[in-house]
Amino acid sequence: MGAHHGNAPVKRPGTRRRRLIWSLISVILVAAIAVGGVFTYRQLTEPDPLPPGTPGRPAPIAFTPVINPVSANAPEPTAPGITKAIVQSLKSPALGTLTGQISDSLTGTVLWSQGAERPRTPASNAKILTASAVLLALPHDQRLTTSVLAGPGGQVILKGAGDPTLTAQPPGVESFYTDPGRISALADQIKRAGIDPTSVAVDLSAYSGPTMDPTWSRGDIAGGDIAPMESLMVDGARIKPLDEYSPRVDDPGVTAGQALARALGVSTDVTEQTAPAGARTVAQVTSAPLVTRVDDMMRFSDNVEAEALSIELARSQGEPATLAGGAQAVLKVLNANGFPTAGAKLQDSSGLSYGNLVPASLLDTLMGAASGPIGSDSPAQAHAAKMRPMLDGLPIAGGTGTLADRFDARTNPGAGWVRAKTGTLTGVSSLTGIVQTVDGRVLSFALMSGGTSPADARPALDAIPGDLRECGCR
Repeated sequence: MGAHHGNAPVKRPGTRRRRLIWSLISVILVAAIAVGGVFTYRQLTEPDPLPPGTPGRPAPIAFTPVINPVSANAPEPTAPGITKAIVQSLKSPALGTLTGQISDSLTGTVLWSQGAERPRTPASNAKILTASAVLLALPHDQRLTTSVLAGPGGQVILKGAGDPTLTAQPPGVESFYTDPGRISALADQIKRAGIDPTSVAVDLSAYSGPTMDPTWSRGDIAGGDIAPMESLMVDGARIKPLDEYSPRVDDPGVTAGQALARALGVSTDVTEQTAPAGARTVAQVTSAPLVTRVDDMMRFSDNVEAEALSIELARSQGEPATLAGGAQAVLKVLNANGFPTAGAKLQDSSGLSYGNLVPASLLDTLMGAASGPIGSDSPAQAHAAKMRPMLDGLPIAGGTGTLADRFDARTNPGAGWVRAKTGTLTGVSSLTGIVQTVDGRVLSFALMSGGTSPADARPALDAIPGDLRECGCR
């Protein structure tokens, strides 16, 4: 026998032959498993043969989704029918003191009214007046342009145009508002212009007057309801840009300038100054069109956007670019277009102030005009064409915006069928909108409740348009 050397393997007779046999067995097993798997798969997935004479499977149904307009021939509701439909809901003590009006959008006929001429605090339903006036008086494609001007010694001046939707969010990152201009785009343009910035200043001269209405509380800044209204701000002055209820900053203009300074890598303090006459524009971005900004304002009941839109309106009407001028311009435009503003008083344009007074009849009339027939045969039809986009921003019951958590579909048939603007202050709850009845008729309504907790009043208010949804009201 030969000696073993180190770890060299010992070769045994027949080893190679046994390996070959085991390899063949493995291949046979794998093949058998595969065949069995195919057989099992077919058994599980292929149906048993159909009995002779069974009809063949029908062809898939082809369809093209469309949005059908409401019928102009839908059965006409009556005043007694409306009253009968809502009488039980009107008895709810949670409604407190209720005033309101319900109308037929097609004809403009008032079908139910209760104290509707009495001016009351509308809360955020005041935004219906603001949206209506803005859409009636301004071009729907109007945009606001925020500019950067060249100052002395490498200084750049960020000049506000009254656009609170300007965002400091990075490129490609979501913003709270729809299609805003971006600070990052301004910074890119400045760099492409070959400017090496040494400092950033802000020009807030587009607005004048107090930045806060005297009836507002400064606590509402930290509470997220409002910001000092300056002509330059980013993300609606929100500290948390994507949070609807975020606290706001108390120096929106300078904060916007700081955002630009960071984007440019400038570390000096941001100052406020008016741009020199004839200063060269080195960068600019534009807002979304007017209709988009109105839509955002209505859907989220954004107070800052409402005030900015009213000042934009004021400037077009020759009124001062102030909070008071904005509120005055709203009523001026509505009155000029034939809407009954008698008794209405606007302290602001957002509805934040308890000093606002609006009758339910005006709210319902505006909503009826927006949802009425479109044409050019009468002023009302011309108004409808201009005001119709307001409906797009109305929250959907049980679905979007401030109605997302209201109109429980399990208990309220109005879910998905009601679109309405909400309004809430302490002791004040309002709801103005439209509803399509089961017969396909569109009704407008305005409901104003006071003296009870909004937590109790909201479901009581929601029950009324829910009743209207279910009734033919004939």
